[in-house]
Amino acid sequence: MTDSQSPRSQALQGHGIPFREALVVWAKVAALSFGGPAGQIALMHRLIVEERRWIGENRFLHALNYCMLLPGPEAQQLAVYIGWLLHRTAGGLVAGILFILPGFLAILGLSYIYVAYGEIPAVEGLFFGLKAAVLAVVVHAVIRIGSRALKSRPMVAIAVLAFLAIFAFQVPFPLIILAAAAAGFLGARSGLAAFKGKMSHAASGGPVVQDRDSALGEMVPAHAHPQLGWSLRIAVILLSLWLVPLALLYVWSGGGSIFLQVGIFFSKMALVTFGGAYAVLAYVAQQAVDNFGWLQPGEMLDGLGMAETTPGPLIMVVQFVGFMAGFRNPGSLDPMLAATLAAILTTWVTFVPCFLWIFLGAPFIEKLRGNAGLGGAMSAITAAVVGVIFNLALWFANHTLFRQVGLVDLGWLRLELPDVTSLDPAAAALAAIAALALFRLRLPVIATLALCAVAGIAWRLLWS
Repeated sequence: MTDSQSPRSQALQGHGIPFREALVVWAKVAALSFGGPAGQIALMHRLIVEERRWIGENRFLHALNYCMLLPGPEAQQLAVYIGWLLHRTAGGLVAGILFILPGFLAILGLSYIYVAYGEIPAVEGLFFGLKAAVLAVVVHAVIRIGSRALKSRPMVAIAVLAFLAIFAFQVPFPLIILAAAAAGFLGARSGLAAFKGKMSHAASGGPVVQDRDSALGEMVPAHAHPQLGWSLRIAVILLSLWLVPLALLYVWSGGGSIFLQVGIFFSKMALVTFGGAYAVLAYVAQQAVDNFGWLQPGEMLDGLGMAETTPGPLIMVVQFVGFMAGFRNPGSLDPMLAATLAAILTTWVTFVPCFLWIFLGAPFIEKLRGNAGLGGAMSAITAAVVGVIFNLALWFANHTLFRQVGLVDLGWLRLELPDVTSLDPAAAALAAIAALALFRLRLPVIATLALCAVAGIAWRLLWS
């Protein structure tokens, strides 16, 4: 029996929730976590707040607000936070790892099929249909996020500047986020109304469960109080798990290994993945396709299609990018082995920091409540993310709808523009079907992806 399961531990925690029961719930969350962060957060809210009343509405939203301030997938980090709140470190580890594991295994299996059988017409048609659907999904995300974030002229201006910076001047995504955060922080501290960010988020339309009616009630568990010694120890452990493998790779390879390149690149991504997977994907695609040459533009869309149709956070698409990097640069290893190792490494350096942010910062989150500067920074970051995702939508449109895309170099301006005569009618038709399904018929994302996948297979088998 672990410490978190013992009667003494439960008495100290005061909620009486068995660790085994929580384990079952986290496994259910992991298996059903389709539909992106909104659906995943709503699922956790229903299972944990509404049905079991383990925590109350205020505590759930406060935890979610903290996770939204962090780089990384907020839904996965919310699972880590609640798991930690209920059953300490073991609870956070179980909740966070289970949230990732099904998607990791599913995308790894799909990656094997992709490189082994990708030229078979049925498989090729599957990914052809998914690519067209993903374009509509990204456009839908731009409109959905923009309608919430761009409610004032300053926010619209930030979104436009962010778009121009990444589209026309190739400004790195991290710099865009830092500039937006600084502008939002200063604007909020100056008292400007447009930068007064709301640090709350409606997770569900279900009934409100007051904190006093939940298993934890209003109390703060002993382990949830700030303890500097524990925070330092957990920080050292997780930083070591994150960075020591990279140091060993450097010693082993002398800096020239594809694994070291992958590890360093996605470690940087772990620090700047504000705004969700769609925002950071523009930068990942720019670097992985144009700079490193790990995969082709259409393959980036295929990877996002995998992430959209499997459980877990959408940022799992980076696992596919790492897989392809290892497969194409295996060195002396078997390509499949190199690809598998690169996929594992990518997932490791992407998600270990997520546990660090929660375990290190969660005990101190009370200091974040009502902080105007942080609220303004988040509002500006969200506005910038709209511009970045719009750039991603254009990038996907160029490489989905057109067979030829060229680069126009005008000195400071470098524009990626399609050859309009190379329009692919089949891809355009499938994208239109996906847009109709999402915007007019209001079908779920999974249903839209499935519809276009079947249509893509039919096209390749019957008419292509």
